[in-house]
Amino acid sequence: MLIIKPVQKADQENVCRACGTEFRDTEMVYAARDDDKLLGVCKFFMDGDTGYITELKCVDGVDDFEALFIMGRQTLNFIDLCGVHKAVFLGEESRITKAVGFKMTDGRLFMDLDGFFESPCSHDK
Repeated sequence: MLIIKPVQKADQENVCRACGTEFRDTEMVYAARDDDKLLGVCKFFMDGDTGYITELKCVDGVDDFEALFIMGRQTLNFIDLCGVHKAVFLGEESRITKAVGFKMTDGRLFMDLDGFFESPCSHDK
């Protein structure tokens, strides 16, 4: 069963290392797991009125688009629930960033979260 939840500070460095990404103490981390098997990681932080996703990736050797999509949306929902209604993806544009909802705006991957989770399936249509 797919489980996505926050990673406690004490375990974040190990999860980041397993996913081949740099650990930063200033970021929050979500992990996607299939039971006990680590599938991927989403790292993010909030600053002012904007949430920033810095990584959304699978563990090397794993290709689970659905897990990344759900984890990306869950992260954005958390950011929105914190009262932060703008989001920026700090990596490169990809299939997953487009699917999650980021669009290139003024040279950055941006998403307006205002009202997004009220009707996410019909947002921006």
